[in-house]
Amino acid sequence: MSFARIKPAVSKYWLIAIAGLMWSIMGAMLCGLAYNWLAAVPWGRAVPLGSIGVCLALTAYHFGFSRIARKNIDRLRLFSERGCVFAFQAWKSYLIIGLMVMLGVILRHSAIPKHYLAIVYAAIGGALFLSSLHYYACLWSVMVLKQSRLPAGETIENKTDTIK
Repeated sequence: MSFARIKPAVSKYWLIAIAGLMWSIMGAMLCGLAYNWLAAVPWGRAVPLGSIGVCLALTAYHFGFSRIARKNIDRLRLFSERGCVFAFQAWKSYLIIGLMVMLGVILRHSAIPKHYLAIVYAAIGGALFLSSLHYYACLWSVMVLKQSRLPAGETIENKTDTIK
């Protein structure tokens, strides 16, 4: 039995979708934590802290996370057709993700007040969520391109070889 038979392979478009979903879910989770922490403090303190988090999220998105997402999409588009389901991120990215999770756990259990941590969580979560939109835009452009290549009268829903 070869390892290729047991490798959980999916279409490269499913890999793009999985990556987008993971970035969206993690971004929403971090933003949700930030929101809950800010909801526990008075508005006069929460609004400025939340605003700083949003500004940092936009900055992190523009100068970092969007570029990472685009590079990952370009890497996934180079796949022949199918790839291992875990290839939605580059292998070195798993190390970075592990370090970020450990840092998050350390920060959450530190003496730093949660409403100040909310700035960091909102910044990273917002940047992740905004960057996930690049994955969906890529999938949308593939769907529109496939739709435009179909013969007259045929829809993408009728095709069995769409995004597998």
